[in-house]
Amino acid sequence: MELKKNDILTVIIQDLGSEGEGIAKVEGYPIFIKDAVPNDVVKIKIIKAKKTYGYGRVEEIIEPSKDRVEPKCPVARQCGGCSLQHYSYEKQLEYKQNKVKNCLERIGGLVGIEEKMEPILGMEEPWYYRNKAQFPVGKNKDGKIVTGFYAGRTHSIIDNTHCYIQAKINETILEMIKEFLQEYQIAPYEEESHQGLVRHILTRVGFVTGEIMVCLVLNGEVLPNADKLIERLIKIDGMKSISINSNKEKTNKILGNKVITLWGSDTITDYIGDVKYQISPLSFYQVNPIQTKVLYKKALEYAQLKGEETVWDLYCGIGTISLFLAQKAKQVYGVEIIPEAIEDARKNAKLNGMDNVEFFVGKAEDVLPEQYEKNKVYADVIVVDPPRKGCDETLLNTMVTMQPKRIVYVSCDPATLARDLKILCANGYEVEKVQVVDQFGHTAHVETVCLLNCKK
Repeated sequence: MELKKNDILTVIIQDLGSEGEGIAKVEGYPIFIKDAVPNDVVKIKIIKAKKTYGYGRVEEIIEPSKDRVEPKCPVARQCGGCSLQHYSYEKQLEYKQNKVKNCLERIGGLVGIEEKMEPILGMEEPWYYRNKAQFPVGKNKDGKIVTGFYAGRTHSIIDNTHCYIQAKINETILEMIKEFLQEYQIAPYEEESHQGLVRHILTRVGFVTGEIMVCLVLNGEVLPNADKLIERLIKIDGMKSISINSNKEKTNKILGNKVITLWGSDTITDYIGDVKYQISPLSFYQVNPIQTKVLYKKALEYAQLKGEETVWDLYCGIGTISLFLAQKAKQVYGVEIIPEAIEDARKNAKLNGMDNVEFFVGKAEDVLPEQYEKNKVYADVIVVDPPRKGCDETLLNTMVTMQPKRIVYVSCDPATLARDLKILCANGYEVEKVQVVDQFGHTAHVETVCLLNCKK
């Protein structure tokens, strides 16, 4: 049976793909269908038919799966933020645990991995958990200012100020800013023409401290009548920092490098466990503070520190994991490529009175080999928390050469994690434990912590 675009057919969803999309098979031909969950019977329209697979859109749910739930958010289906709100939370957790297991078996070639996997750590409250949001600003057909999130795979804004996975206070902030922009006729940015001023609204909320930061990303350096907006925003309880970020580039990158504080402090503070952090508009900081504590506690447990160890923390950002480890280690070295992040990391170490941490600016794959060869540094434990693309191969080779007793690998992408574990396990390491943590409820993203032991 050959399928082509616009064909209509009825299918049963058998599985979920890596992005949380439903998968149906028609005579062995897989079709990926957004907004569908296993055991749904759905009528679909083929929107793209390739040689070996296709994409379909749900036209009608004929028989819903018993695991399908009504999304809380009225725009969940259009919005590109949450891909799994229509799937029960228990099933989301099961899906994420399996997603990691399948990657480790299929890509990593790890045998018997299921026995080493601890039960997934889900959220007690999978709503309103994000402490950072970046809302694009635009206009609708009637010329009204809108803000919300992009629809999946597009740059058209779904107008929505009440997001069910962001901090609740954002709704008040967005309504206030929209009203201000409308009143003073300040134009939102238009991507095509590169005209207009306000590109994005960035907010950060300290979950422990209650401190709030608002930063407007501008295609320029001046916000007209800024004092009028400040007057309104400072009435919000907890408002601590109001700034603008200048980004005049024709780019998809949200933030530029220049931040101008208009009112209050340059940073807000928050805690993860007992460690205090200062966060600026440009800081990389985990977006789910409650589950980050769960994740870091697990990484610390896997590191098995007794107080005498030298630990390397690679891809350390603003030192979030480094400082957590420094509570228990003799000495911690952090490495990060972004100079501003290292500045933040040093400030955070000072803020917590920790003098057993040292930070290096550079690529982990350059700094570690250099320190190892030149200065004969060693490591009892190496912790890595790389970006989605995983670890550089040079870095993996240096880690293997240094032979730390333990490697704790924190990953936001199970596929690159599996690829890297395969290399480490072929070179004298074995996976002892795996812990999946749900940091991003109602999306397909998942965090994993792995403990590897040196066999020698």
